Amino acid sequence: MAQSGMKKGILAVVAGMLAVSAAHAGGLERSGYNIDLLFDPSDYAAEATATYVNPQRELKNVEDTDTTTGLAPVGSPAFGSGGGNLNNRPNSVEDTESYWAPRIGVKAALGDSIDCMADYSQPWGAHTNPGQNWAGANNNIETKVESDNYAATCSYKWEMGPGIVRVIGGSFYQEVGGFKERLVQDFTGTGLPFSGVGRLDLEGDGWGWRTGVAYEIPEYAMRASLVYNSAVDLDNLAGSIDLRNVLLPGPTIGTKYGVSGSASMPDSLELKVQSGIAPGWLAFGSVKWTDWSQLQVLKFCPATVTPFTPCTTLDLLYRDGWTVTGGIGHKFNDQWSGAVSLTWDRGTSHGYGTQTDTWLVGTGVSYTPNQNIEVRLAGSVGILTSGSSGPVTFDGQVIGDDVTYDFDNDFVGAISTSLKVRF
Repeated sequence: MAQSGMKKGILAVVAGMLAVSAAHAGGLERSGYNIDLLFDPSDYAAEATATYVNPQRELKNVEDTDTTTGLAPVGSPAFGSGGGNLNNRPNSVEDTESYWAPRIGVKAALGDSIDCMADYSQPWGAHTNPGQNWAGANNNIETKVESDNYAATCSYKWEMGPGIVRVIGGSFYQEVGGFKERLVQDFTGTGLPFSGVGRLDLEGDGWGWRTGVAYEIPEYAMRASLVYNSAVDLDNLAGSIDLRNVLLPGPTIGTKYGVSGSASMPDSLELKVQSGIAPGWLAFGSVKWTDWSQLQVLKFCPATVTPFTPCTTLDLLYRDGWTVTGGIGHKFNDQWSGAVSLTWDRGTSHGYGTQTDTWLVGTGVSYTPNQNIEVRLAGSVGILTSGSSGPVTFDGQVIGDDVTYDFDNDFVGAISTSLKVRF
């Protein structure tokens, strides 16, 4: 029989490991959603977590497959927006940037039956920065997405059989923004004072909600929870296209103009299970589905489309994400607990992009010097599996015909640290 007294230390380190494992999943996921603090047995608790992730994706055998350029005469076969022939540039490049994923939360018990928590996190994000000196600069120079999420979640609980049932509900407000730069025209050697770089900036916000159910048997450190998080509709996505370093048909110096569009950050469904399996030992696992397939080709246009103010697209072509984690935790003594885990994340790219399957091995420790303080440190190392990117047909349109490349198995590492105070 697992003692309920082992619960705090082991479950703390398990929560830390699940957070660090989730910090590099598919799509635009940085840390996703996490409501583990809601289950803390204390009347009041506050927690701060910071996760650092270092993916090292390298692109190889890069080929510029769209060598058209806006510098050619309008109507000629060479006229286009491919940035010119970039195959004289390096055909390999480091693509990804490291990042931080913070989370802050507070929890309070409102009587014997209601628990509530409020938290801030950055669930979505991306940052690729291969720069301008590579053969695929017509596809991407730098892309960055950031998010801020403010959430409130409550549960109502009552006894049922040997354990406790919880019904969970909440809402969250989300702000999402970012930019993308790519080479529209190559002015190398022309002497013209333009970079040829076009830039798209966007930002928007929206609301979402969550609902779920959980069952706990504290005596066995057992808990099973199923939580659904709704999509967040960003119907007000708006920003600008900056073509002031580009020559448009004429030739005319490009301009900066407003654009708008819409997108939805994905809904998700996650099942988490954990249970004591022997004195001082805990097994845990989770399965999460994320609806990334709703992000395909996102189109952004001005109020009036002209040759001087064209539309643009963000081509993602994601498929749904699946993340599966399993592991074992152990309480060494009253102060120290540890755990190990294995995570598989199904890549959201399938022929276009670099998001192939990821395998992560995680480990973590929790130190509880007294009943009010909890410190944990977790880390993971893993493999971003190999693949290639090239043209894909979507709704009768060819996507990704501007550049092709390959990539090998690459390294990803992450570390997470957190502090929880109970009172």
